[in-house]
Amino acid sequence: MAETEAQLLLGVGLIEKDTNGDALWVWCYPSTTAELRDLLLRKCCLTAKSNQLHTFLFGQYRLTWFYVTTMEVPDSSALKKVTHFSIVLTTKDFNPEKYAAFTRILCRIYLKYGSPVKMMESYISVLTKGICQSEENGSFLSKDFDVRKAYLAGSIKDIISQFGMETVILYTALMLKKRIVVYHPRIETIQEFTRTLPALVWHRQDWSILHPYVHLNDDELEALKMCPGYIAGFIDSEVSNRLDLYDVYVNLPESEITVSQQVKEAMTMGKLHKEIGQLIVQSAEDTEKSNSQVVKDISLKTKEILTNLASFTEVLHDGEKPSLNFEALKQKRFPPATENFLYHLAAAEQMLKI
Repeated sequence: MAETEAQLLLGVGLIEKDTNGDALWVWCYPSTTAELRDLLLRKCCLTAKSNQLHTFLFGQYRLTWFYVTTMEVPDSSALKKVTHFSIVLTTKDFNPEKYAAFTRILCRIYLKYGSPVKMMESYISVLTKGICQSEENGSFLSKDFDVRKAYLAGSIKDIISQFGMETVILYTALMLKKRIVVYHPRIETIQEFTRTLPALVWHRQDWSILHPYVHLNDDELEALKMCPGYIAGFIDSEVSNRLDLYDVYVNLPESEITVSQQVKEAMTMGKLHKEIGQLIVQSAEDTEKSNSQVVKDISLKTKEILTNLASFTEVLHDGEKPSLNFEALKQKRFPPATENFLYHLAAAEQMLKI
């Protein structure tokens, strides 16, 4: 356990907002770059023009996950010149519930002592032993937080309830590793929605494609554009005009999904998509089924498609990975939209290059 945490935890930092209204990066362990400090100051709600308090935020930047818990300082606290503060954890893994629990404990410790020293002791304890415990501030045990629970924490049924048959557009975009941008003005909503989407392609169990809180900032957009396919969440409605950022645009407040012109050919819907869409909707509407069971139903259908696709692959040379036999696919005489989907899926699964 200790070795695992030592591999996953990257650092802890502290941002304070003082009685003058200034938000400053005041401490970190072991160290961080100026670039990451600027990013985290931008992400935490203490530097925002509005006074809205977001108790917990998370996101990813250049393969580093960040988790930010923010608290208001009560009058009884040892922190006399501070009105609010944020504890920031940077890690290599996606697990919001785990790091929300840990940062809450660190916040309580900082409120009590008003010094980072005690907070750092708990951080080191988790780093080396995977545990920190205190009767007053609560206990944290890393092994209590299975990453698979984090993957299934969102409600796939809620997404399907909102978008119905159009959910298959999101499924197709994910299967083909397209760029999905999601907009909503409320941070918590955008994070809850985006974190759930990778479950539609459960066979990959890849949450590295998730960027749940992105600003229209040059550094962040440059980093995002380096990713071949992603799910990116924005709270700025101006993102709808950034056609260079997305293949599929989701306007959550309006429950609208827009497919960009540049991928319409790859995203053409046909009989197979209708079949998948119906399965998705019927599974979600079954009140007896949990979210995880709906995810399993979609995953089983995905495996069926991939097995079918694998039957059209061949190994041309010893030692090479299988590639798509396009002639064999043609001979099967699938409907054009199905053939088109399988062809682009083969490219996404790296069975051929197009």
